[in-house]
Amino acid sequence: MAIPLPDAAGWGALAIGVTLGATLFFSVCVAPIVSRRLSPDVAGRLLRALFPGCHATALVGSSLGALLCAGTAPVAASLCLAAALGFLLTGRVLMPALHAARDAAVADAHAARRLARLQRAGMAISLVPFLLLLLAWMYALARA
Repeated sequence: MAIPLPDAAGWGALAIGVTLGATLFFSVCVAPIVSRRLSPDVAGRLLRALFPGCHATALVGSSLGALLCAGTAPVAASLCLAAALGFLLTGRVLMPALHAARDAAVADAHAARRLARLQRAGMAISLVPFLLLLLAWMYALARA
């Protein structure tokens, strides 16, 4: 008996699911373990090296999900594009601002308070594209 192949929305749901899984794994497993197990200096350098790749992966996965869902699940495709834009802005705007604030906070107490505020805002801002992608995944699964 032949197993039916999924349509484009099914492949889109797969791409979105892999992207969600990779993003969640990095955020929940890798970053906290690195932060706890390594010295602050080494952990900071390692995470600075890993975060651009994580954002690029999320951007590519979201874009691929949008392309695959465009014909059969337009709502999912639109949500994927919005998530891709969010990942792009997070990686290109928010992360450099956080790095600059962290570098300035080494010597200045006022900059350390600014860094703490920026980190809290960054956590909330980074959650938005992830949630958009989660919604896109649910829409794509419903259409698959």
